[in-house]
Parts: sequence; structure tokens; C-alpha cells
Amino acid sequence: MPLLWLVFLAGMGSMAIEMGASRLLAPFYGSSTIVWANIIGLVLASLSLGYWLGGRIADRRPEARLLGFIVLAAAVVTAIVPFLARPLLDLSVRALDTVSAGAIIGSLLGSLFLFVPPVVLLGMVTPFAIRLSVPTVEDAGRTAGRIFALSTVGSLLGTFLPAIVFIPLVGTQRTLLGAAALVGLAAAILLGWRWLIVGIVLAGLLLIPPGVVKATPGLVFEEESQYQFVQVAERGDSRYLYLNEGQAVHSRWVKGTVFTGGEWDMFLTIPALMDRVPERIAILGNAGGTTARAYGELFPSTRIDGVEIDGKVSEAGRLFFGLEDNPNLRVITADARPFLRSTEQRYDAIMADAYRQPYVPFYLATREFFALARDRLTPGGIVALNVTSLPGDRSLVDAIAGTLATEFPQVVAWPALRFNTLVVGFDEPVPEPELRRRLLAADGELASLTQLFARDLATIGPIDDPWTDDRAPVEWTTDRMIVAYGAGGGTATVEQLLPTAP
Repeated sequence: MPLLWLVFLAGMGSMAIEMGASRLLAPFYGSSTIVWANIIGLVLASLSLGYWLGGRIADRRPEARLLGFIVLAAAVVTAIVPFLARPLLDLSVRALDTVSAGAIIGSLLGSLFLFVPPVVLLGMVTPFAIRLSVPTVEDAGRTAGRIFALSTVGSLLGTFLPAIVFIPLVGTQRTLLGAAALVGLAAAILLGWRWLIVGIVLAGLLLIPPGVVKATPGLVFEEESQYQFVQVAERGDSRYLYLNEGQAVHSRWVKGTVFTGGEWDMFLTIPALMDRVPERIAILGNAGGTTARAYGELFPSTRIDGVEIDGKVSEAGRLFFGLEDNPNLRVITADARPFLRSTEQRYDAIMADAYRQPYVPFYLATREFFALARDRLTPGGIVALNVTSLPGDRSLVDAIAGTLATEFPQVVAWPALRFNTLVVGFDEPVPEPELRRRLLAADGELASLTQLFARDLATIGPIDDPWTDDRAPVEWTTDRMIVAYGAGGGTATVEQLLPTAP
């Protein structure tokens, strides 16, 4: 029975480390598919190495105390990880900041140095336990099945409990330290009660305050949510919302004005394009509410549904970005596409500005999503998208705009910023000269924006191979753009591919 408890807790610990790894890497390298692939791949490789080593060592020295010391070493190494991660990852970010594939290399190296050692040690437990538990060859199958089942149940709990309960409740550092303490206490089962002191010491580390996860000049807010790492910084007359690796600005508040000079200003040209003030709009990816705040001042009659998946981000918006200043704004905590699918509301304009660094979520760039969005528009409504572009490379813009054009009768694009293009789909086509007339007719504070839109407006046609829910290679296209731009002499770091940073 003690050996079975050890197997169960080792399985729990290995997956808790994997979940913790994603959270520790996110503030520095984001949580993209590539980063997750590095984490999962290295954890699986580490477990495989641990299985092999554990089996060999168990055959040579089938001793319960040796297994206990292996588990105790895993507990100690796990406890070191959250304290070592921050300086190591911060150093790697600075070293790789100008490398085009920095997030790929950095997350791979970070995972290798931080998480491989404890996972290899915990992977040794299962084959070692099987070797110690098999009394006869006749019982080998039943014993191995029971041990693997317990290890898997532990892994399931180690996956869901940190993600759903402990990380949101007590944070990543304390979750990993708690896992280390449990594994350390489990080792004492085999080593003797006096070794409980190690588990107790590891548990005592839970009292150490987490402190600031990542140093940011002017930091005024820092939280870990169920989805990501959230920071707010204040510098001069501006406040900035950072998510995950903190290189992109997802919302900006400027004292005394609603204009930011960033990608949020692009969406303020929509009423001019429509030749009317929209009655109701939806902002998918509301973040701290920068666009909604501007609409509240410039178009006070427009009602807004601001959809944001992360309640912590909305909380930061209320505290620092004037999210509640607009009485016509309704903040909805939901994922963009499920919300759009379930709502019965119809909108004059739907604006999508939801980034998952450095990628647009694939399910917001497909024919099926665009068909859904069109179905939720009022007659004559429009869909507006913020899409990444690079100087001389419009691959992502052409793919997304071309896919949009398979569901909308007219699509236009405006390269508003060096790395951001506004793509607009019209439910009812409008002649291009008329669009330019509408834009040039705008006056006041918006005239400088609409005049640039009129000058650089381009019509986009449908592509032959539009993206679908089954195949939407957002990651491949974005990664190829980064690598190609870097190979051509550019420095396509993540912050350049995302909303304008200060």
C-alpha cells in the first residue's frame, strides 16, 4: 500500500509540473501552440527517459529505500524550480530578444533546464514500483496494470486540480511547492518517518510570498488568471495592459484623450465607413476596454457588448482603464465564438481584436466563423478584424481577408500601422468610390484617420483555398512570416507582430 500511494503521488506531481511549466513560461514566451508543443514534447521525452532509467536501476538494485531517495530528489528539485525559473527565463528573454524564433528556442531551453530533471526522476517511479511489487511472473500483468492505473489517476488529478483550483487560488509558485511537499512526504513512506522533516520543510516554503513574477517598469497590477498572466504598468500619462510574455500592449489608457496612436484607433473609422453611427456593436477581445472607451466618448449613443474571455483582464480594465466609464458598455465574460454562437443579439458591427500571442486564434479566422458573424449582423452591417502584417509580407492578411471574402460580398483592407492591418467585410457591397467619399466626408478628430483609410484602401477578393475549422494554418503562416522577415534582415520579435507597444 505505501508503494501504491507513492506511485499515485508521483503521477500527480509529474503533471502538476507540466501545468506549472506552462504558467512559468507564459510571462516570458507566451502560451502559443509552439510553446505548449515544447512543454508537452519535453515532458513526454522526460517520462520516457525516466521509465527506461527506472527499469534499469530497479533491475540492478531493487531496493525500496533507493526508490524513496529518487522520489525525495524529485521533490527537492521541483521545489527549486519556481525560484530558479524567474531569473533564468528573464536572462534567456534578454539574450533571445532579437532572434526571430526566440519564443521557440527560449521555451525549449527553459523547459529543458527547468522541468526535465524532476520529470525524469518522477518517471522512474512506475517501472521501479512494478519491479518491487511483482512477486511472481504470474502476477506481473495484474500488478503492472494496477500501478499504471494509479499513476494515470494521479496524473489526471495533477492536470485538473492545478488548472481549475490551485493555480487560480494560490498561484503557480505555491502550486508547485505544494506538489513538491506532497511528493516529499510520499518519499518518507519508504524512507522512514524521520524523513518527514524534508516534506515539512518543503511545505514550509509555501509561506514565502510569491513577489513580482516579472519585473516591469511602473508595475501597478499583477495577477495570474485561469487563462494567462496579467500585468498593468503606468508610465507618464499612460497605462498599459500586458498579457503573458508582456511584450505586446493589449489595452492602453491615455490621460485626457481616447486616442492612443495604436491599433485600437483603427476601429474608430467604422462609423464613417457605414455612413452612420452604429446602434449596437460587439467587440470580441475587449481586453481593458480601450476601443469601448473611445466609442463611449465619440459615439455615446452606441451600445456595446464587450466580450472578454478572462474576467481578471476585465477587472484590470475596471481598475485602470475606465472600463465602467461608458454606461452603454456591457462586459461579457465569455470566449468570442461560443458567445457569438449562443447570442440572439444582432449587431451593426462586429469587431474582432482577440490575440493569443503571437497568433490570431484559428477559430476566429475561418469560413465557419465568418459565416456565423455575418448571420449575427443587421442588414448592411460589417465585420472588422485586426490582422498582423509585416513590411513586404501580407501572407496572413491575404489569407484571412481572402477567407472573409468567401462569406462576404465585399472585403477591403487598410494597412493602418506598420504591423497591423484593418480588414473589413461588408454584408452589403458598397462601391469603392462611395467608400472613399464617406471616409473623406468625416470631420473633426477622426478626419486624419479616415483620410489615411481612404488613401490606402484596397479591395480583397476571395481565395481559392479558404481557411476552415478543419484547416486554418495560423501558426504555420505566422511563424513563416517571422522567420522570413528575420532572414531578410528584419528583427521580427513578438512585440512587432502585435498591437503597438510604447
